[in-house]
Amino acid sequence: MNDGPKRTSRVDRIVEKVALMLEAGAYKTFERLPSIRQAAREHGVSKNTMAEAYDRLVARGLLEARAGSGYYIAQFKAPNPAPPAPHVTAAVDAVSLLREQLDQHYEVRPGDGRPPAFWMEGSELRRHFAHAKAPYPDAINFGYGSPWGYASLRERLRVLLLERSISVQPDGLLLTHGVNHGLDLIIRHLIEPGDTVFVDDPGYYPLFAKLTFAKAEIVGIKRNHDGPDLEDLTAKLAVHRPKMFVTQSHAHNPTGSSLSPACAFGLMQLAERWGFLLVENDALADIVPTTLPRLAALDQLNRVLYVGTFSKTLSAGLRCGYVAGNPSIVRRLNDIKMITSVASSDHVERFVFNLIQAGHYLRHLRRLKTRVEDAHKAAYAQMESLGLTVRESSTSGFYLWTEFPETVDELDLCRQAAEQSIFIAPGSVFRPNRKERQRAAMRVNVAYGTDPKFVSFLENFLGQT
Repeated sequence: MNDGPKRTSRVDRIVEKVALMLEAGAYKTFERLPSIRQAAREHGVSKNTMAEAYDRLVARGLLEARAGSGYYIAQFKAPNPAPPAPHVTAAVDAVSLLREQLDQHYEVRPGDGRPPAFWMEGSELRRHFAHAKAPYPDAINFGYGSPWGYASLRERLRVLLLERSISVQPDGLLLTHGVNHGLDLIIRHLIEPGDTVFVDDPGYYPLFAKLTFAKAEIVGIKRNHDGPDLEDLTAKLAVHRPKMFVTQSHAHNPTGSSLSPACAFGLMQLAERWGFLLVENDALADIVPTTLPRLAALDQLNRVLYVGTFSKTLSAGLRCGYVAGNPSIVRRLNDIKMITSVASSDHVERFVFNLIQAGHYLRHLRRLKTRVEDAHKAAYAQMESLGLTVRESSTSGFYLWTEFPETVDELDLCRQAAEQSIFIAPGSVFRPNRKERQRAAMRVNVAYGTDPKFVSFLENFLGQT
């Protein structure tokens, strides 16, 4: 949906005009600007409008306000030209991969971990932000809020989780800043230096960094098209004694695969037999069918901690997620949350709750699901048409796992893509043991899987091999 050109106010136009003049060198450092009254006449606006424009320029650090004297040009430095495409290291190690997803230097972004912002803003979100006057069920007191999170959203989540056959006790659900925050709380509480943790291989690379910080022993379990490889898991259980296994059940990041009923049942049996906890990351639960098998539904949160989020399906800037589990564990997670961050954002949680209650979230999800399904199908077909091996997936999600011929050098792939301002998420970043040589691969965000520049690059690159 195209919402048309963004409207700008008179204040915005004045601020941008003055900022551009500063960049062009029209003013000298410490030069005094016209008074508010005079400037208002020159721009044809009211004194209040002009005063607000000057205040915004002060906030940007472009002007200085001197009491009783007026406004002066600050010690302004014109911005440097845009840097060239980042060095290839920005695409081949975990920290740099995450940094690029935030800073965004590259023009084409098939390596992104989230859908483009316009997929979110073009439906319910923009309208709701523009008219955010909907009533809340209780008054906002502008304090910290409960460390457990906004009570009405927690209760609503318990109902939503019942649709996935997951029954949660009132003190078994804690709101967080998202999946990463939930995983961080779990690791802080349960993992001691030297503990062994099993993870998906390939798997969620920020998790590997968190476990490394905790000085845990990380062991990868091969990820198949239907979930963790049970034979690989059984073989490694004979050697290691894991404290927990962290796995993503559906629309897996990075492979796009989903857990089959047989794999889910076998995984629960092994967890019971060997006595380890399961942490189920279900970050994309809201865009996949509620009827898909969940470990938390099979176990009813006895040996499973269930982690979810709204940040993947609403907006990356709306940090809102949750952890559901046995109350004895979740209460301790709440204590750690209080110690480390006091509370999550009551305002964000109220906003999300209101989106759900008013039906905006449901309408948004309908559009998003259609968009994801169409993009997934098109990207899958496009990658296969290039002769690449694409991991099979039973559900449509944000990602495809694409492998290259044996002759392809992954580092060279990233280097050449970076030179053309194309952001690649290389397969090696998603491997818990990067010392082992693996076939060159990449995670493809389906939103960019048919981008003409990306496709043309791959055609040319593969033609060289």
